[in-house]
Amino acid sequence: MTTNTDVASGLQSSDGRRLRGMRTRQAILVHAARVGSAEGLEAVSLQRLAGDLGISKSGLFAHFGSKEELHLATIEAAAKIFTDEVIRPALRVPRGVGRVWALCNSWLAYVEGGVFPGGCFFWAVAEEFDSRRPGPVRDSVLEKKSYWSYSIQRAVREAQEAGEIDSNVDPEQLAWELDSLLGGANSGFKGGEGAKAIERGRRAIRERLSGAATPNAPPLVRYPTSSSPSTS
Repeated sequence: MTTNTDVASGLQSSDGRRLRGMRTRQAILVHAARVGSAEGLEAVSLQRLAGDLGISKSGLFAHFGSKEELHLATIEAAAKIFTDEVIRPALRVPRGVGRVWALCNSWLAYVEGGVFPGGCFFWAVAEEFDSRRPGPVRDSVLEKKSYWSYSIQRAVREAQEAGEIDSNVDPEQLAWELDSLLGGANSGFKGGEGAKAIERGRRAIRERLSGAATPNAPPLVRYPTSSSPSTS
């Protein structure tokens, strides 16, 4: 006869297996994103991950039924990491030019901190897929990258509403310029310039935002490399 204790024990065992499965899947996807940022998403395969992580290929099939499913899951995992590292910290800053500045600095810290060995995951895979035919993987990559551009645009518009960025500034143009400067810093960082490229990008972004800010805007905080921000 099955008792309540037996049922509870069975549920706990099932929950434990599910939790271990989720942790394993997350570990796989984090590694996949790191490989994808450095070597391209095409380098991310079930066979490659099985060898890297010491997991059987059949074990990986239990998590991902195909290479496309693996790639889509990797993009989603990278997007979550990006949100946690870049967007959420910046949203703690009140709306205004300071939030635009914080978004850019969070992005630079994400690259400089080596969250992904190939720099920004989405710059890397967008370059890999943007010239390909439309498909689920390409569409997902470009959608995520576009969301970042939209996030900057939205922050600029909010800063204009707060009276901290000149109302004559085109939000889309300013967002494009800031994103281009971030991309240049990313390329320089990967190309061997290291922290110098990050600092050049930070200086250029600071100058551009200072030029767009209104006289009533508060001063931008200074974000020294690898230390807490202080007001300038």
